[in-house]
Amino acid sequence: MQKEKTTYSISEAAQMLNVSPSTLRYYDQEGIIPDLHKNKSGIRKFTSQNIETLNLIGCLKCAGMSIKDIKVFMEWCNLGDSTLTKRLEMFQNLKNKTLAQMQELQNTLDTIEYKCDYYTQAVQDGTEKNVHHEHLNQNKKR
Repeated sequence: MQKEKTTYSISEAAQMLNVSPSTLRYYDQEGIIPDLHKNKSGIRKFTSQNIETLNLIGCLKCAGMSIKDIKVFMEWCNLGDSTLTKRLEMFQNLKNKTLAQMQELQNTLDTIEYKCDYYTQAVQDGTEKNVHHEHLNQNKKR
């Protein structure tokens, strides 16, 4: 029975997370990877816990959070239970912001779908003259 690997090199971690090693070095320099260990030569050794933290960091960045704010969040985590309310508020705000972004994207997608239908019909007709007229009438009904 093979023992599960307990640490990962920076290249392995970067590949697992679909980021560059330089991104992981930057996160380390910014101090947002708690409990990241280095060997005697200064080589970073990533644990499963570090990978979980980095997955969360990726999620927070995708939601639009800045490195500065992620750093504050990580500091709150290190402070323990006294910051639970702050962390909950942060995630509630992030959720609301993400929902608003999703609505914006849905509106954008609706417009793109409308234009796809418009141009599909124009291509079929060989002109947009008739389509333009039809779509204006449909829009007036909305």
